[in-house]
Amino acid sequence: MASHPEPEPSRPVRSWIRSSPGTHIWLLIIAITSVIVAIAPDHLDHVLMHRNSSNIHELVKHPIQSLVTSAFWIENPASLPLYLVLFELFHAPVERWLGTLRWLVIVATGHIVATLISQKVVLMAIQDDRAPRSMVHVVDVGVSYGLAAAVGVLTYRLPGRRRWLYLAGVVAFFGVPLFTDATFTDLGHAIALSIGLLAWPLTRNPPPSRVSRETQPAAAGGPPP
Repeated sequence: MASHPEPEPSRPVRSWIRSSPGTHIWLLIIAITSVIVAIAPDHLDHVLMHRNSSNIHELVKHPIQSLVTSAFWIENPASLPLYLVLFELFHAPVERWLGTLRWLVIVATGHIVATLISQKVVLMAIQDDRAPRSMVHVVDVGVSYGLAAAVGVLTYRLPGRRRWLYLAGVVAFFGVPLFTDATFTDLGHAIALSIGLLAWPLTRNPPPSRVSRETQPAAAGGPPP
């Protein structure tokens, strides 16, 4: 019996999950934290959201922890099905295309840079009396910055005219709120999208996908490596 993983045409869901493990591990953690938020009493829900936020207060006290943990919580557990769809549409294809390491570098960079810059803007607004001091403790959790970075880099996966139509659509989607009734979150989304677009060098010479590596030997009639 072979000791290596093999493609399983009869189990397409399992094969799909195995082809983008980082995406699905992330989704699993978000699902667990969402259940915790859903069943927690109101006061505990409030504490969890603030303790795991990457707001100014938490960034000053626990910078690394807040940047990491904020990526695994969503404020409204009812949004979980939507994020499930979005992860499959954007994160999974990027991870499958570029490999787990490159995908992780892009989305982590988008999440961290967007968080730090947007919260710096909030701090400057507080210091200039353009925002209330309570914004120091604003709830800032979620996966949308990393998602915006994945949306950006996926531009380079599309060929020809579709690439430009897709790019116009995503720039409009993230850009219109930024120039109308902008919030710090809208700014963060625009920054994360830019990080994804600037990640073009990481899209060159992507590694062969797991599915390709596993099916090519079988297709050639030889034993797997």
